[in-house]
Amino acid sequence: MKQVSLGLNLSTKKTRKREFLEQMNKVVPWDVLVGVVEPHWPKSKTGRPPFAIETMLRIHYLQQWFGLSDPAMEEAL
Repeated sequence: MKQVSLGLNLSTKKTRKREFLEQMNKVVPWDVLVGVVEPHWPKSKTGRPPFAIETMLRIHYLQQWFGLSDPAMEEAL
């Protein structure tokens, strides 16, 4: 027995923010930025490991692009 589709289109809508983020993903050289930051990134020997460099860079850029404070960014994540 096959499941019949309900005719719902559950794909995400192309918003201006989504288009902007897709464009920035193509334009920003993430690999180069990670290479620049990596020598200065803390190396944790004990305790909780730090987040990945690229993740933190993307969060920082999102804060700048959308004008979010630290608590607002935390809530958005």
